[in-house]
Amino acid sequence: QVRLIESGGGLVQAGDSLRLSCAASGRTWWRYNMGWFRQTPGKERKFLAVINWGGDDTYYEDSAEGRFTIPADKANNMVYLSVDNVKPEDTAVYYCAAGSSSLRIRSTRFSDWGQGTQVTVSA
Repeated sequence: QVRLIESGGGLVQAGDSLRLSCAASGRTWWRYNMGWFRQTPGKERKFLAVINWGGDDTYYEDSAEGRFTIPADKANNMVYLSVDNVKPEDTAVYYCAAGSSSLRIRSTRFSDWGQGTQVTVSA
C-alpha cells in the first residue's frame, strides 16, 4: 500500500503557474510509478501525466497541452505536478496516484490514490 497526500491546491489566477505536491509513504512506494489525474464535477477522472519510479521517464496526456510537467523528488518522498499558464478550464480536483507497469509507463495500472486537492482558476 502507498499512502498519498496531495497539497498545493487553492484559488489561482489565470496565467499563473501552479505546483501541486504529493507526499508518498509506504514500504515500497519508491517502486511505484506516480501519476496525476484531475476530475471536474459530474465527469470522469482524467489522466494527466505519469513518471516512472526511477524518475527518468515521463508520459503526458495530450490534454496537458504541453503546460504540465511532473517533476519528482523521490529522495524526499515527493512528486509534483507543475502547471504553466493555468486556465479557467483547469479548475478541477487534482489527484495523485501510484501504480505499476512492467515496462511502458503509459500502461501503468494505478492502484492507490490520494484524497485530491481542489484547484480553482479565476479569469
